[in-house]
Amino acid sequence: MPDGLQAYCRECSAEYYRQRQEAKGKKVRARVPVPPGHKRCPQCEEVKPHSAWERNKSSSDGWASYCRVCRAERNRVSYFKRKYGLTPAELDALVAAQRGVCCICLAAPAVHVDHCHKTGRVRGVLCFNCNSAIGKLGDDPDAVRRAAAYLEGTSWKPTLVAPGVYRLPS
Repeated sequence: MPDGLQAYCRECSAEYYRQRQEAKGKKVRARVPVPPGHKRCPQCEEVKPHSAWERNKSSSDGWASYCRVCRAERNRVSYFKRKYGLTPAELDALVAAQRGVCCICLAAPAVHVDHCHKTGRVRGVLCFNCNSAIGKLGDDPDAVRRAAAYLEGTSWKPTLVAPGVYRLPS
């Protein structure tokens, strides 16, 4: 309008907008009253105090879009999807197939995704120590075999070739 005011009040404009969106088949969430110093999380749909939110200077209110708990879960889901192509259900199925235990040491809980660094293919879920051990050995099966032979004590002992003559391992 020429005077800078709208033709309808805020509540009437909001109701008209809601009716137009619903006519298009879109869903408009109901407005929830939020007390000062609080914000509503769109994922968990809870009203939480600002202490449960991260700061975000680029947003209009200065707070993140999702509460800390929901944001951490969204980041976790996004990370596994982006890095390994796994959904939460697929990751849970991998862990369940191993009965929640690392398939190498059979003792620690399986929480780290193991994958081939050349192909990117997911091999399974291991504990931290076993996953890092495989990574330190460069995903090389021969290095793992040599490490196993070393632990069994067969690779580092000299062998007797003739009386008084020993051959050292190469």
